[in-house]
Amino acid sequence: MANSCSLFTLREGAEMTTGTFSDIDAVIAYIHEHIYDPLPLSRLAEYASYSPYHFSRLFKEKMGLSPLYYVSSIRLQKAKHLLLHTRLSVRDIAMEIGQQSLGTFTTRFTERVGISPAQFRCSAVDASDHFSTLHKLKSWTPEYLLSSSAGKIEGIVQAAEPFHGVILIGLFPKPIPEGVPLYGTLLSSLGYFSFANVKPGTYYLMATSVSWGMGTNEILLPQATLRTRSRDPIVVRPGLTVPKQQVMLYPPSLDDPPILISLSLLMQRFLSRISAKMDISH
Repeated sequence: MANSCSLFTLREGAEMTTGTFSDIDAVIAYIHEHIYDPLPLSRLAEYASYSPYHFSRLFKEKMGLSPLYYVSSIRLQKAKHLLLHTRLSVRDIAMEIGQQSLGTFTTRFTERVGISPAQFRCSAVDASDHFSTLHKLKSWTPEYLLSSSAGKIEGIVQAAEPFHGVILIGLFPKPIPEGVPLYGTLLSSLGYFSFANVKPGTYYLMATSVSWGMGTNEILLPQATLRTRSRDPIVVRPGLTVPKQQVMLYPPSLDDPPILISLSLLMQRFLSRISAKMDISH
């Protein structure tokens, strides 16, 4: 049975010994600069001076995502920004990011953010209320004390910089924080975390933070928050112990995938779950 610790940060996962990965960094910067332009695979590969096949392989090895999936993620992040900071219609925003079909845009946004574009645009009040409730609580009973110990993934969360606030941590099916996590929780401080009753499968552990001084827009568009993601998957198998995870939150960098999932939604789901469990326990 495994008993070693697994230490991960994106910095560690991105440590490559060849110069080819600096070429991928250049492409990522290029994507951000030209996100409103057509960005087919051929254009990105040509910019990196690789064949499309070789470029795709290198990009996925570094990022865990295909080039075009990464591009679509950045575009959805731009859509979130436009929803909050402009009066453009949802249809116009869809076209602005290169999505001609309103229905397809709405479906993809909802799947990857967790709520529809219209709901996201109107979520500022809810986000403020949820964050205020968490701030008043300051601390709460960890969920691992309220649940079974079967199928456990556990570890320690630390931060590269001083931090006081809420930590949102979850297990996702892809190496990008999008959609509702398969398992997720909120922590009131750095330190121990645990997920119980995790079914056998392959997961990517990702976390971000919201400091007590952040405003609503920073919660809805978490671009400056401390965060981490596992480049390598966590595999859960029947009868085997998962190594304890040593998780380090760090400042964002350009090659971080966007945090697409609505943090307000995660706060709301957590508060509802904790409220229901506390009612049952009393």
